[in-house]
Amino acid sequence: MEGLRVAKADLRVFVHPSQSSNLLPAVRRRLGSLLFKYYELFDGVLLSHEFSIEDDKAIILPGITPFFGAKVKAKLLLFSPKPDLILEGKVVKIGADSIHAVVLGFASAAILKDDIRDEFKYKEKSEAGAFVSRLHKKHAIKVGSMIRFSVKSVDEELIHVNGSLLQPNTGCLRWLYKHQSDDASHDRSKKRHRAAKSDKFDENGDKKQRHKSSKTYSHE
Repeated sequence: MEGLRVAKADLRVFVHPSQSSNLLPAVRRRLGSLLFKYYELFDGVLLSHEFSIEDDKAIILPGITPFFGAKVKAKLLLFSPKPDLILEGKVVKIGADSIHAVVLGFASAAILKDDIRDEFKYKEKSEAGAFVSRLHKKHAIKVGSMIRFSVKSVDEELIHVNGSLLQPNTGCLRWLYKHQSDDASHDRSKKRHRAAKSDKFDENGDKKQRHKSSKTYSHE
């Protein structure tokens, strides 16, 4: 899945002076409070972090509560969806006019009917519906399906993605994996066939002659 990236950052983390004797967990708690929120500074949503305190000498901030800033070197895992990137999510709700999914367990995504290619037709199945391909009956999208879709737009404040299924490489992830695997096997089979054929025929298309080595026997 696209939209994930690792970034290195030099940060200054501000903590309360009462926590100066136990700085490591204090910094960890402060960075932990930033998880699963969008920050313009990072240009993404912070998913996880690793850090080390570079200097235990902190800068004191003047004020009523004089917080101090510890210098930290951090490695950040960020979720930064952009238009045209490919994401994956789990379908949680489906209807005739839209598909709703969750990405990475926290970001919401919606794909409206106009952004679903004509190949898919909505069908009612018992209590829940499904979008079923007109070309491949086993290619279906229903509640619980993992889907691959492209990003159309992003609301960073709400961490909400508007998606699209117009591209041919989008749809039910399980079907796409199987279909791509079958295509790859077919391509490998064709390559083996061409290789075997090239061993039998020369560049002019004539069948290659196999010459047996002759042996000379002498009788004394």
